[in-house]
This record gives sequence, structure tokens and C-alpha cells, in this order.
Amino acid sequence: MHFRSPYWLFLLLGAAAIALVYLLLQLRKRTFVARFSNTQLLASVVPRRPGWRRHLTFSLLLVSLVVLSLGVAGPTAAVRVPREKATVMLAIDVSLSMEATDVVPTRLQAAQQAAANFADILPKQINLGLVKFGRSGDVLVPPTLDRNAVKHAIAGLQLEEYTAIGEGVFACLDALTTFSKTSTTSNDKPAPARVVLLSDGYNTVGRTVSEAAAAAKKADTPVSTIAFGTDNGTVDVQGTVQSVPSDKVTLRGLAQSTGGSFHTATSVEELKSVYKDIGSQIGYTTEQRDISWRFMLAGLLLALGAGATSLLWSGRLA
Repeated sequence: MHFRSPYWLFLLLGAAAIALVYLLLQLRKRTFVARFSNTQLLASVVPRRPGWRRHLTFSLLLVSLVVLSLGVAGPTAAVRVPREKATVMLAIDVSLSMEATDVVPTRLQAAQQAAANFADILPKQINLGLVKFGRSGDVLVPPTLDRNAVKHAIAGLQLEEYTAIGEGVFACLDALTTFSKTSTTSNDKPAPARVVLLSDGYNTVGRTVSEAAAAAKKADTPVSTIAFGTDNGTVDVQGTVQSVPSDKVTLRGLAQSTGGSFHTATSVEELKSVYKDIGSQIGYTTEQRDISWRFMLAGLLLALGAGATSLLWSGRLA
């Protein structure tokens, strides 16, 4: 918690002084009582007081002063709020290696299921687009608020030869640039953008991953990557079983060099948690919000409580 006007916290010294004076008065009263040897005479001289209830009333009043002092200082707290504007591009690998069944039912089908789930959990005000990459990078759905269009395109993905990771990233960056030019004015601040790339790695055609990473970094667009599969994945190519291990090193490097996050996905359930985490990162931001009204309200209620107990037990406010 932070305070916008911390100098008002010096009011707490006043509350501490009041508490000290009250304590000294109570000690003085005890000393005065001790001087009377005849307790029956003391009862006739000193009127009956509400005892511990009087201390409770003062305690409520003191706490209310402390809380109100904190409220005047303008406390703020970190609050998780949805982004008003943002754009996300999903880039999905459709190379033949995505047919491996080390992620049930297959790497591609698991990616399709999780991508559709991601489209559902992403806040509705965020634009979402889709790129597939196999032989090349192709924009299937430009950034849009129409989640059904994105999910329909995800469901229709088909396998292709080769893996063009670099081209997939460049296709996403091109789509983001085009969308930014058509959806913002000269006075608008650039909306945050991110690429979420799903692949099992091993770039085999097109521009390199390092070139794509440099372009994404220059565009200030983090690329979060999800590495599909295990080291034991295989596919059947024309009757020949080929090993297709996941290239986590390349995908981790792409994420780290662009400021994105890296994840691994070896099951559908893990994928769901990964997408939920990424959706939270993209869809929300943390801001310092003024919460002084909470302290002011609590302080007022405590002060009213002190007044009510005083009236109830002593018939007066002081």
C-alpha cells in the first residue's frame, strides 16, 4: 500500500498523544483512589462509572482517529483491472510434426482445443487474430472482437509440410501493424500487443527465428511461446516412423529475447492452465487505485460506534 499524501500521516502522532494522555489520566485516577482508606466513603464521593465499557468507547474513538488519519493520507492499493485496449495474435504451428500423439489426442488437436479455450477466457474488449504457419506464415483472421470467427478458423486448421516459425512471427507483426494503422488516430497511444506462438520448434524454412525475434523486439511486441510435445514424440511419414522431439531451446530463446514468457505443454490440462495464465497477463494490468474512501468509511463507522456505546452506557456522548 502507498500513500499519495504521506505527510498527513503525522496526524497519527496526535492520536498517539491522545492515547498517552488517556493512559496517564487512568494511572492518576488509580493513585487518587489509593489515597482513600475507607472504601465505603469512596463509594459515596465518586459516582459509579461504567468501568471497562468506558475504555471500549475510548478505544473505538482512538481507532477511528487512526483510520481517518490514514484515509486523509490518500492510501492506494495495487488493483488488477482489465486492459481497455490490447491486441493478441495467436500463431499456431501446422507442420507435420504436430501430428505426433505424445500430447493426446495429437499436438495439433490439443493446440486447437486450448486455443479455442483461450479465445473464451480472454477479456472481450481485447482484439484477437490468428496466424497459421507451415510452409509460410498466413493470416487467417485479422485482429477482431469476433471470437466465433477466430474459433471457426482454429477448428479448420490442416497440417502442412515444413515449419516456418520466423514467417509466422513476421505475419503476426504485419497484421498488428495494419490493424494499428486502421484502428487508431494520431493522438492515440499505441495499444499493447502480444504474440502467442504454439509450436514444437525446429524452424525449417523462411526467415530465421533470430530475425523474427529482432523484429518483434523492435516493434515492442513480446512473443510468448508454448512448446508442444516431449522428447519422445514420433510421426509416421509414408510408413516410416520419425522422431520429432520438441525444440524447447529455440522457443525459450524467442520468448526471452522479446520479453515474452515461455511455457511447455505436454497435456491438455497443462495447456488449459498455461492459456489461463497468459490470458491473465495479457488481459489485465495492475494499477494503483485510490482506496481512501474505505478508510474514511471505516473511520466514520468506528466514530459512530464510539458515540453509540457512550450514549448506551453513560447516557451522554462524553
